[in-house]
Amino acid sequence: MQEARLGALPDGIYGQELERRIDQAANAIRDSLRHQPDLQAPRLAIVLGSGLGDVVELLDPEPRVRIAYGEIPNVPIGSVGGHAGELIVGLAAGRPTLVLSGRTHAYEGYSQREVTMLVRACLALGVRTLVLTNASGGLNPAFDAGEVMLINDTINLSGDNPLVGPNLEALGPRFVPMTDAFDADLRRLARAAAGRAGVQLHEGVYIMLSGPNYETRAELRMLRALGGDAVGMSTVPEVLVARHAGARVLAFSLVTNKATEDVDHEVTHEEVLAMGKVGAARLVALLRELLPELVA
Repeated sequence: MQEARLGALPDGIYGQELERRIDQAANAIRDSLRHQPDLQAPRLAIVLGSGLGDVVELLDPEPRVRIAYGEIPNVPIGSVGGHAGELIVGLAAGRPTLVLSGRTHAYEGYSQREVTMLVRACLALGVRTLVLTNASGGLNPAFDAGEVMLINDTINLSGDNPLVGPNLEALGPRFVPMTDAFDADLRRLARAAAGRAGVQLHEGVYIMLSGPNYETRAELRMLRALGGDAVGMSTVPEVLVARHAGARVLAFSLVTNKATEDVDHEVTHEEVLAMGKVGAARLVALLRELLPELVA
């Protein structure tokens, strides 16, 4: 009976097998850092969304270690433009920091357990604060393309959850409270950093859909009626595994396009990437002010 139940997970990743894969990935990263004592024991990780690779420049030029996702066991390799697909380890304000430059999405054919494998490995290395960024469509009519939203809550409409399946207590509790998923102290620091940087910072609810298609007009009306301020195809799985592990989470959405029902043109991925580059400067300015406080 137990085996039949476990077999319902098509990717076969659960329990001790999940823990084994996480350990393999974490050990590979550890091994890549064995000659860099200053970069070991990171406590902060930053995940970069579409077109946000410039955030890497907030790390000190040296020392840096770059690890392609393909060199880390069990980490899926994405194919979406605007996602570099490498882990950069460097110093931010003198402290070791992991930057995940690019993410793999479930719509590329992976389960959410697979796409969160690298974040799980970072948590296994000792990361206790996770900063997430993404490119999103602005559901709130007050948001303009190129502006930044601080995520204060999420709605998961992706149809999946990386915590589904038998739970392993070594990774976290069976039932994870999510009413305060985004750390209030970190959000307070983010607001203050935005003020110092002169960056307008909206705040609101992020809704995750599975993708890869963009939303219909009817879906946009529904999402706004549900209370959504921004919509995208990522981030929520990473929030879930981080909270499962007891880590603090802070997340930003870079609004790359208007996602209101009266929008007068069809959005393209190229538009998302182009506007991501425009708005990335604002997010970089904000994070430049914020990072010293996150690693203090």
